[in-house]
Amino acid sequence: MNNRLPFQQYMNDICDRLDSELAALFPEGWKVPETLHRSMTYSLMAGGKRLRPLLVIAACEAAGGSREAALPVACAVEMVHTYSLIHDDLPAMDDDDFRRGKPTNHKVFGEAAAILAGDALLTHAFYSIVQSSRKHGIPADRVLSIVEDLAEYAGPRGMVGGQVADMEGEQGLTSLEQLEYIHLHKTSDLIMFSLMAGGRVAGCSEAQIASLRSFGKHIGLAFQIQDDILDLIGDEAKLGKRTQSDVKQEKVTYPFFIGLEASKREVERLTAEAKSAISEGNFPDPSRLHEIADFLLARDH
Repeated sequence: MNNRLPFQQYMNDICDRLDSELAALFPEGWKVPETLHRSMTYSLMAGGKRLRPLLVIAACEAAGGSREAALPVACAVEMVHTYSLIHDDLPAMDDDDFRRGKPTNHKVFGEAAAILAGDALLTHAFYSIVQSSRKHGIPADRVLSIVEDLAEYAGPRGMVGGQVADMEGEQGLTSLEQLEYIHLHKTSDLIMFSLMAGGRVAGCSEAQIASLRSFGKHIGLAFQIQDDILDLIGDEAKLGKRTQSDVKQEKVTYPFFIGLEASKREVERLTAEAKSAISEGNFPDPSRLHEIADFLLARDH
């Protein structure tokens, strides 16, 4: 059984299965322009930690749900995450040349194709979510809640709002409270959605969904603070992108406000709070979620 596998093997198995699903992005018979298809799959299949789909599946399995039924939702959240990276890398935003060790999408396909690839991935995510009902019989009311959550957590109140606040943030003008808003919405919201969506596939109670949301809020904030730390002291070869980019762009970060060592302690505190939150959900087996929290705490890329 998967819950007896070592954690690394558990992650590898999920990533392998997810890659197989994502490689067959469109239903047979769909006619999609070749350039658009290549641009979408270039970024979607570029690797990465696959954290958000991993959380969908781990949350679903923690509540006794089906991995197969969660896979369409796991694919959807990876599409949304990938679209956000493609757009975030554009010259009008962060203007990055590399992502995951490869040239960014607009460097390969041009800005117009990159924008449209992001648009297409975001739209296709909603199609994918519906397949959990069409193919696996998840009740329509649960799927409706997942679609509603994604529109909220990835939209203007959520991830996109966080990206706007991040774009407008400047050292000397942005407060620590505003920085927390940026991190919570730009990063934590999609992580919260991933956990809640996995719980909804499994038929969790609203109390359990709240526990998953709290877990996601804390590990999402810890994840982004760790990103701030790695931007300062990380290894570019492992990260697959430039370090010191926040400093060069004069972006506000946790180390900028509270220092490097205090930022590391904050990551540890948030991780402990996340594990406490998930323990309150009375899940049949939350051990994988605890392992993910520990894995993120120790990550170096």
